[in-house]
Amino acid sequence: MAYDIVVLGSGPGGYVAAIRASQLGYKTAVVEKESLGGICLNWGCIPTKALLKSAQVYEYIKHAKDFGLEATGKPDFSAVIKRSRGVADKMSKGVQYLMKKNKIDVIYGFGKIAGKGKLEVVSADGKTQTVEARHIIIATGGRSRELPHLKIDGKKIIGYREAMTLPAQPKSMIIVGSGAIGVEFAYFYNSMGTKVTIVEFMPRIVPVEDEDISKELEKQYRKYGIEILTSSEVTAADISGPGVKATVKTPTGEITLEADILLSAVGITANIEGIGLENLGIKTDKGKIVTDKYGQTNVAGIYAIGDCTPGQALAHVASREGIVCVEAIAYAEHKYHHQPQPIDYNNIPACTYCIPEIASVGYTEQQAKEAGFEVKVGKFPLSASGKASAAGHPEGFIKVIFDAKYGEWLGTHMIGYNVTEMIAQSVTARKLETTYQEVLNSIHPHPTISESIKDAIEVAYGEAIHL
Repeated sequence: MAYDIVVLGSGPGGYVAAIRASQLGYKTAVVEKESLGGICLNWGCIPTKALLKSAQVYEYIKHAKDFGLEATGKPDFSAVIKRSRGVADKMSKGVQYLMKKNKIDVIYGFGKIAGKGKLEVVSADGKTQTVEARHIIIATGGRSRELPHLKIDGKKIIGYREAMTLPAQPKSMIIVGSGAIGVEFAYFYNSMGTKVTIVEFMPRIVPVEDEDISKELEKQYRKYGIEILTSSEVTAADISGPGVKATVKTPTGEITLEADILLSAVGITANIEGIGLENLGIKTDKGKIVTDKYGQTNVAGIYAIGDCTPGQALAHVASREGIVCVEAIAYAEHKYHHQPQPIDYNNIPACTYCIPEIASVGYTEQQAKEAGFEVKVGKFPLSASGKASAAGHPEGFIKVIFDAKYGEWLGTHMIGYNVTEMIAQSVTARKLETTYQEVLNSIHPHPTISESIKDAIEVAYGEAIHL
């Protein structure tokens, strides 16, 4: 079995790279050990959003009177889980269709680099076949990172996969880590009625976000009844009893938390073990495959994209890396008309789908100051947005950061209703090197929440109309 390009892994990096390769005329195959679409479609981005939507609908029912309506209901936990799995299955089948449409062969099994231009693929029934390719793209993704003292057993100490398919709703849950995975599951389970406690090692939750975003989310979560312990660490977990007893080191001393389940949400680890990197001496650093700006490893003909490389572990980053990688291969072989533009990793949008949602891009206020910029900062509360109030979600704000000298758009940080649908404006504007003047001279539709971005810029430049 010989191909021009074989992609190892079919997540949002792998399947997108394969489709682009096929579009450019390459005979292409994908090697996948489990389900097409990878973690994102089957166990990550898509099914979690389905869970969160169910939680949001339930929240609407509980607060129906606020909208002048009478409605009652209670969650059917197993039905919620079933709907989530159905959404994931539908999306995975969509990728199957795309593979057929683009004439991409799908080879199921665990792939391992056996030598230059060779992969050995072991199927579920133990049969081995050799696949040859002029170019091999590694897109093996990542998995839940395990702490040595919090070994995931899938029952009492779980990772994100188990959190999406629990057979019954727990009455209480400890969530270790408050990144996107941690706070999204905190919202979901709290909304369903589970008592949730977040334990975060850093001084604030969602620690990679702008500090004002962290403060707002913590304020909203405490209103929901979620307990939050920051600057704290789970040092041990006893699972000998009916639930989990977690020993937590806090700034004021050691405490014990008890819950039915502990969810470990402390990040991800790249899937690079056992795939034959050592056979060709493919270079790694800190558990990631080292590449250049086009995905090329130190070994000719071997490339890597997505979560197994040092860039941000985000689906849309993996997809773009896959396209850039394939187009660079094609350009070198005169099958594409220009060298693709490398990714600007400082202009990557990040979205967290808790309620209120979080969306951000570029510098935080602190990062901008540390980079030496004199900044203009504008902050517009969504309590002043007519659309947000009409939607019943006046919480949160839009924050923009500009360079005071040249008017460059340095960063945008949003927390509130539907803000993940609005961040692309800032990404595009920053890509085009737009200044504040172009945005203020662009008429925004009213009433929308997106016009609050313009309102925030007006605040930054002392021209606020609606505050």
